[in-house]
Amino acid sequence: MPLPRHQDPIVAIATAPGRGAVGIVRVSGRGLQALAQTLCGKALNPREATYTGFLDAQGTAIDHGLALFFPAPHSFTGEDVLELQAHGGPVVLQLLLARCLEASGQTVASGQPTLAHLRLALPGEFSERAFLNDKIDLAQAEAIADLIDASTEAAARSASRSLSGAFSHEIHQLRDALIHLRMLVEATLDFPEEEIDFLRKADAQGQLVRLQEGVAQVLSKARQGALLREGIKVVIAGQPNAGKSSLLNALAGAELAIVTAVPGTTRDKVQQTIQIEGVPLHVIDTAGLRDSQDEVEKIGIERAWHAISEADAVLFLHDLTRLGAAEYIAADADIARAMAQKLPQHITVVDVWNKADAAPSAAPAQGIVLSAKTGAGLDALRQKLLLLAGWQPGAEGVFTARARHVEALREVQSRLTMSALHLAQQAQALDLLAEELRLAQNALSAITGEFTSDDLLGVIFSSFCIGK
Repeated sequence: MPLPRHQDPIVAIATAPGRGAVGIVRVSGRGLQALAQTLCGKALNPREATYTGFLDAQGTAIDHGLALFFPAPHSFTGEDVLELQAHGGPVVLQLLLARCLEASGQTVASGQPTLAHLRLALPGEFSERAFLNDKIDLAQAEAIADLIDASTEAAARSASRSLSGAFSHEIHQLRDALIHLRMLVEATLDFPEEEIDFLRKADAQGQLVRLQEGVAQVLSKARQGALLREGIKVVIAGQPNAGKSSLLNALAGAELAIVTAVPGTTRDKVQQTIQIEGVPLHVIDTAGLRDSQDEVEKIGIERAWHAISEADAVLFLHDLTRLGAAEYIAADADIARAMAQKLPQHITVVDVWNKADAAPSAAPAQGIVLSAKTGAGLDALRQKLLLLAGWQPGAEGVFTARARHVEALREVQSRLTMSALHLAQQAQALDLLAEELRLAQNALSAITGEFTSDDLLGVIFSSFCIGK
C-alpha cells in the first residue's frame, strides 16, 4: 500500500546549482540505515562524519567525501536523514542523486528491499516535513527561506531570530493569554446561575487591555520585520534632464545609469536595490516624462507611468536651474496633475529639488533640496525614504515577518477591539465575546501553523528551493 506523499522517502541535491568546492545530496525517510550501508559500503555511526567512498552499483567509487547519518527523531526533518557531502561539480552530484534513486530499489542479503523507492523531493519538502513532524513551527519554516533570501545583514539577523523561535515565542505568549481569557468567558457562560462574577473578579477587562497592548507591540515588530524582508519600491520620476539617473547613481554609489546632457537619454527602467540602515529600497530610474514623437521613447514613457503606478513612493524630481522657465514650470504642473489623477492615494509623492549646486536662486519651501552631483542633501533624502517606509530607527529585537503575519495580527487587533465592546455589555453579549476571542485565537494560531489550511502550506513551501 503506497504511503501518503509526505511519508515517501525523498532525495534532492541540497546545494545551489553550479560548481563549488562541496555539494550535498540529502535523503529523508524511514529506515535509511540499509541505504546508507549500500551507498557507503559500511555502517555509519549516528551524527558522526565518516570519510568514505560513495559506491555505484558495481562497487566503484563515484566520489569520496563525508557521509552523515541522523536517526529519527533527532534530525532536521524528524525522520532518518542521510547527507552525502561530495565535491561540488554538477555531474558528480547528478551521479550521486541517480545512484540514490537506483539503490533504493535494490535488495540486500536478506532479500528485502533496502527501503521504499525514493522519489525526488518537491520544493521545500524537507522543511515541510520538519514542520509536519513538529521539529519547527510554520513561522520558523518561513524564516529558513527568509534567511536564505535575505538581501541585507539586518534582514539576515532578523530571520535568524525568527528561526531561533523569538517570533513564535511572542505569538505563543499572546495565545496563552488569550486562552486564559477565553476560559474565564466560557466559565461565565457555563455557570450563569453562579453568583460569582468570573470576569470581574479575574479582571477580564485588565487582561484584555494588556492583551491588546501585547498584540500592538508584536505587530510593530512584525511590520519592521516585513519591511526588512521586502523593502519598498521607490520610483524616480520627472522631466528629461532633471537628474534622475544622476540621483540613482548617487544613491547606489555606482554608475548604473547613463548620464548625458542630451534629453531623453534613459529609454527604459533602470532598477537597483540599495539599503539604508538595513532596509532594502528598490529604486527605479525611469524615462523622462514629456510629449514625444519618438516611438522608442514613447514606450519608455509608458513604462515609466506603469512603474509610477506600482510604486510605494515616488520621488518627483525638479530641476532648480530651470525654475525661471515658464515652459518648464508648466510641464512640471502637468505632470503633478497627472500623478494626482492616476495614482492611488496610498502612493506618496515627494518633491525633490535637484542641482542645488548650480541653481541661481533658492528652492521652494516644500520638498527636499539636494545635489546629485555633489551629494549635498542626500542624507536628508535617505532619512525621508526611511520615514516613508515606516522604519523606526534603533528598533530592537525585530524578527522577520511576512505580509500574512502582519495581516493575521491586524485581524487579532480587530477581533480584540470588538471583544472590548462586547465585554462592556457583559451578560448581553457574552456569546459574541466568546466568538470574537475564538476567532482571534485562530488568527494567532495561523501564524505558527497550529490552525492552517493545506492550501496555505502548499503556497508557502512551494516557494522554497528544492533541497530545503
